Amino acid sequence: MECKYMSAAEAVKLVKNGDHVFVQGSSSIPEALVAALADRGDELRGVILYNAFALARRVSPLCNPRYKDSFLIDSFFVSNAVRGWVGEGYATTTPRFLGEIPQLFRDGTIRLDVAFINCSLPNEDGYVSFGVSADLTPSAVECAKIIIAQINPLMPFSYGDALIHVSRLDAMVEVHDPLAEAPSTPPNENEEKIGRFIAEHIPDGATLQIGVGGIPNAILHALHDHKNLGLHTEAMTDGVLPLIKNGVINNRCKKIEPGKSVASLAIGSRDLYDFMDYNKDMVFRDVAWVNDPFIIAQNPKVVSVNSCLEIDLTGQICADSIGTRIYSGVGGQHDFVYGSSRSEGGQSFLAMLSTTSKGQNKIKPVLTPGAGVVTTRFQTNWVVTEYGAVNLRGKNLLERARLLISIAAPQFREELDREAYNRLGYAYLRWK
Repeated sequence: MECKYMSAAEAVKLVKNGDHVFVQGSSSIPEALVAALADRGDELRGVILYNAFALARRVSPLCNPRYKDSFLIDSFFVSNAVRGWVGEGYATTTPRFLGEIPQLFRDGTIRLDVAFINCSLPNEDGYVSFGVSADLTPSAVECAKIIIAQINPLMPFSYGDALIHVSRLDAMVEVHDPLAEAPSTPPNENEEKIGRFIAEHIPDGATLQIGVGGIPNAILHALHDHKNLGLHTEAMTDGVLPLIKNGVINNRCKKIEPGKSVASLAIGSRDLYDFMDYNKDMVFRDVAWVNDPFIIAQNPKVVSVNSCLEIDLTGQICADSIGTRIYSGVGGQHDFVYGSSRSEGGQSFLAMLSTTSKGQNKIKPVLTPGAGVVTTRFQTNWVVTEYGAVNLRGKNLLERARLLISIAAPQFREELDREAYNRLGYAYLRWK
C-alpha cells in the first residue's frame, strides 16, 4: 500500500477481526489511534493488543466492559493505562524478560498483524523516529504486516534503532499529541538516605543503569562529584540531564558505544525530550540489544540499580506483584542484575523504602503468598533501605537473615528475628 496521510478513523479500518496489534509504549502511547480503535469496538471481535512498559496520561478507552469481547489486552508490563483492567480480570499479562520479547515477535511465537506507533516528523531523508520508545518498536515494525503511524511534531528525533523510512508506513495520521511526562520529583528524606548509601559504593568510571522514581533521582543527585560515568540503561530519565550537561556522565570509560549515552526508552519531562531531539550523543536501541546481559557485561564497573516491592529473609526479590495481583512487570531488572554480575567490578543494588505507605513491613520472613520472584536469592547482591546497605554476595542464609533484619524498620526487627529462628533453626542462634 502506498504511504499516505489519512484520519485516525480511516487508518484503524486496516484492523480486522482477530488481528494481533502492537501498541507502542514508553511515554508515547499513540493515543489517537487507540481512541479511534475503541470507537470501532461495537464492530470488531477478538482483537488482541500487546503493550509493554508505558506511562499513560489516562486509562485506555479500550478498558470498557462494553468491549470485553472486542479487545483483549495482553501486557508484557502492566502500566497505569491498563492496571485496573488486568486486576478486574478483563485483560492479561505475558511473563517475559523485556529483553526477550522481541524474539517472540521475530520467531513467530507471537504474531503481529498491525503496529500502532508514534513518530517524529520526517527528516530530510524521509526517516521518522520512534523518539522516546525504541524498546520493542524496532522488532514490532519489522514483524507487523501493517504499520500505522502517528506523525507528531512533539516527538523528538532520536538516533540508533529508533528510525523507519516513511515508505514503509501503510498509513500516517497527523497529530499534535503531547507526550506523557514524568518530571523528576524531589526525593524525600528517606529516599535521599538510600541515594547516599548507594552513591558511596559507585566508583568513578562506572557504567550506570538506573530506573525511574524518587530513589533513582536521589542516587543521581548524589553523584555530582563523581567522574567519567557512563550510561547504558533501559530507561532514560530527567535525573541524568544535570550529570550529562556537567560532564559527570561522559561515557569515556565504556567499551560499548563509548562516548554515547545508551537507552532503550525515555520517560521524563519536556526538557528531556527537547534535549534528546537530534542529539547524536544519545543512542536509542532495540531492547533485545540494550538488555542483553552479555552486551551489558562488556562495559566496566556496571552498576545496576532497581526497585522492589518486598524481599524475604533469604534474599528473594518480588518486584512485579502484590501477592497474586500483578502490579507491573519484570522489565530489565534480571538482565541488568545478571549483566552487572559478569561485568569486571560490577555491582547490582535492589533498593526500597523499608515499609509501605501504610506502614507495613517490606522485609518479610517469607514472601506474600502469590508474590512472584523476579530476582532469585542466587543473584541478589546489595539490598538497600533507608536504614543501610547490605551485601548478600557470598553470604549464607544465616548471615543473610541477620543482615536484612539490620536494615528493616526497627519496630519489625524483633519479630523478624523470631521468624528467622523459626525458619532457620538452631544454627541461626549460633551464628552471631
